[in-house]
Amino acid sequence: MRKIAGTFFTGLLAVLPILVTVALVMWLIGAAEAVLGGLLGFLLPRGLYLPGMGLLVAIVLIYLVGLGMKGLFVQQAFGWLESALNRIPLVKTVYGAVRDLTGFMSNKRERKFGQVVMVQMPNLPIRLVGFVTVDDLVEAGIAGCDTGGCVAVYLPMSYQIGGYTVMLPRQYLTPLDMSFEEAMRFVITAGMSRPNEEPPRGTPPAA
Repeated sequence: MRKIAGTFFTGLLAVLPILVTVALVMWLIGAAEAVLGGLLGFLLPRGLYLPGMGLLVAIVLIYLVGLGMKGLFVQQAFGWLESALNRIPLVKTVYGAVRDLTGFMSNKRERKFGQVVMVQMPNLPIRLVGFVTVDDLVEAGIAGCDTGGCVAVYLPMSYQIGGYTVMLPRQYLTPLDMSFEEAMRFVITAGMSRPNEEPPRGTPPAA
C-alpha cells in the first residue's frame, strides 16, 4: 500500500500543476464569456448572438485597451481609476495584490529594478538576494546616508508575502550573474526553483 500511495502521490504532483493551469484558463474564458456574452445577448437582436462572441469581444477590448495605454488620455483615466480604487478600504487590498501579481509577470517590472545583488547585512553572517532600486541615495536627495555610494535595495520575501527596502553602502553588495526572472523565482520559491533547472515532477515519499 505504501508503494501504491507513493506512486499515486508522484502522479498527483505531476498532474496537479497542469490541472490548476487549465482550470484557471478555463475560468478566465468562462468569466469573459459569461459577462460580455450576457451583455451581448441582451443588446443584440434575438438569434444574432452566438456562443463565443463574448470571449471574442473581451479579446478585442483588451487589445484596444493596450493600444489606448500608449496615449496620455487613457493613462490619465486609468491613473484616476487606480487612485479611486486605492481609497476604498477592502477594494484597495484586493486590487493591490492583483496589481502586484500581474506586475511581476510584466517586463516593465524588470526595468524598474536594477542589478541583482547578493546583500551582506552588516555584522551578520547571512546573505540575501536583492534588487537595486536606487543607485545613489545622496544624488536622489534622500537624507541619512552621509557617505557617497549608498543604494536602496529591495529584498523580496519567499512566496511573495512582502518584502523590505534597505539602505546600504555599495560595499555590502555583490553583483550576481542572474536575470530578474531567475532571481525572483529563486527567492519566491525559497530556493526550490533554481536557474536552468527543470521544475520538479515530484518524488514519492520515503518508504
